[in-house]
Amino acid sequence: MTADTANKPFYKGLFFQVIVAIIIGIVWGMVAPKSAVEMKPLGDAFIKLIKMLIAPIIFCTMVSGIAGMGNMKQVGRVGAKALLVFEITTTLALIIGWVLVEFYKPGSNLHIDAGSVDTTAVHEKMQHAGAAMHSTTDFLMGMIPNTLVSAFSEGEILQVLVVAILFAWALAAVGSHKAKAVIEVIESFSHVLFKMVDLITKVAPIGAFGAMAYTVGKFGVGSLKDLGELILLFYATGAVFILVVLAPVMRYYCHLSTWQFLKYIREELLIVLGTASSETVLPRMMEKLVALGCSKPVVGLVIPAGYSFNLVGSCIYFTMGALFITYATGTPISFWQQMTLLAVLLVTSKGAAGVTGSAFLVLAATMSSMNLMPEPSLEVGLQLIFAIDRFMSTGRAIINLIGNGMTTVMLAKWENELDHNKAQAVLSGRVEAVLKPL
Repeated sequence: MTADTANKPFYKGLFFQVIVAIIIGIVWGMVAPKSAVEMKPLGDAFIKLIKMLIAPIIFCTMVSGIAGMGNMKQVGRVGAKALLVFEITTTLALIIGWVLVEFYKPGSNLHIDAGSVDTTAVHEKMQHAGAAMHSTTDFLMGMIPNTLVSAFSEGEILQVLVVAILFAWALAAVGSHKAKAVIEVIESFSHVLFKMVDLITKVAPIGAFGAMAYTVGKFGVGSLKDLGELILLFYATGAVFILVVLAPVMRYYCHLSTWQFLKYIREELLIVLGTASSETVLPRMMEKLVALGCSKPVVGLVIPAGYSFNLVGSCIYFTMGALFITYATGTPISFWQQMTLLAVLLVTSKGAAGVTGSAFLVLAATMSSMNLMPEPSLEVGLQLIFAIDRFMSTGRAIINLIGNGMTTVMLAKWENELDHNKAQAVLSGRVEAVLKPL
């Protein structure tokens, strides 16, 4: 429980309001699907309100965080540790997804005929995927904005990261006396941005209602019935990853309870559940991790980078989606082809953050470029995935959020920047977490 909700009646708390909004949205979508679909603007508006603040918030928190570390050597050390951990976690996510999908082989009983499904929509998506996804060189060049302002106006997280790091490096180079005034302005601006986030978050239940009503009204529960095996396996695999990979590290290295941590971020998890976007809670996650006892510099550096390079939920989705397509269309691939696919996905997944509708586009572009199966079969398989992508997107966002939160705690511990006593007290409920603008 945070200080802003500690003294409120339960029905005024964000957690309760979002739960009620999601339930109403589900019921509305089932009872009156046509009108429920028209609620989509409510969810879209909330997501856009949050997203408009993400780029400046990332810039401000990264610059002040790097400045708070005192020297660029420490920044480089934390950045290197973060990239190492990100690479390990995403690789393990791909492997766990591969192992479970190979064991259960979802879709193997469908026997889909390549000529029996209308693939017009997914064909257009694949063309968009081909245009959006480029070579490694193009991806790296794409991290550099055309202008200093374009990174913010276009909302490109990777470009904002580059600008923030260069700006912070320049501040360190000009000396503390000259940089002090600039840092004070940035921190004051950051406080205003987080206050805006607080105001926008008050309408999160409305956004969650609109997004959930649209999802159920548009796609219905019928798609869950037909492809429920894949959806259930995907969510189960995410749970396995959290319990087998992240929870032991939290328990034996950080000496913190995973269950208590999930309870601590329950409001954020519900907002993500309703909106299917982890970006909607990025600012609040940063505030909560600092309130938990992680140092502001580590949080300011790791969380924004994690949203681009630590997409463990997306990695699980890539593996399971790709192999599901091969089984559902009766075009299985060999072991070595699977290993090659995993290696390619490990690279292409890093570009997922920079593409709208990223995960599905990355999957489509990767499968198409590798020529592992006939094009008609691939389009049919992607159409099946596309039909349930909204439900899969929710799972991806939740797993990504949990993974980034727990990874940040681990990195703070590794860097000796975690107030362990405070973290235990907050998670156990002995001390209330006080959220403050970063």
